[in-house]
Amino acid sequence: MQLATVAADGTPRVRTLVFRGWADVAALDLLTDGRSAKPAELLQQPAVELCWLLPKARCQFRLRGAVLTLPADVELDERQRHWRRLTPAARALWGWPEPGASLDAAASFPAELADNTPPPEHLQVLHIGLEQVELLELRDHPHQRRRWHRERAWQEERLNP
Repeated sequence: MQLATVAADGTPRVRTLVFRGWADVAALDLLTDGRSAKPAELLQQPAVELCWLLPKARCQFRLRGAVLTLPADVELDERQRHWRRLTPAARALWGWPEPGASLDAAASFPAELADNTPPPEHLQVLHIGLEQVELLELRDHPHQRRRWHRERAWQEERLNP
């Protein structure tokens, strides 16, 4: 899924992240490296939009919301929970050098990190509370498009494709 944000200078940013699970009915979790620019950008501007294309299902979701700050104890529990769910190969990415920094030819890029490796401090959970969901279904003619907006309860609106 792609995450769109706004940088401190007002310019757009988009990057691909891996969906890590539903936190509840209106929130999802993604993981990010705290050494990258993304966490600082999200502190300044927590509003985000995600685009999730599911080609086999022939549909696209656009999810709008904001990154929510979790209490420190909950954040720690969530970091540990997500870390335990990662495969050794997926954990290895968190043992790599700082993303976006100049490449050091002598840097280590481990292929795996063992199950007993503790989660690194730079592993961060992005807990995104959803405010709007839009679904575009491409199976039928014409395509079907709907939007749900959350106020007190979710309200559905049918849209032109």
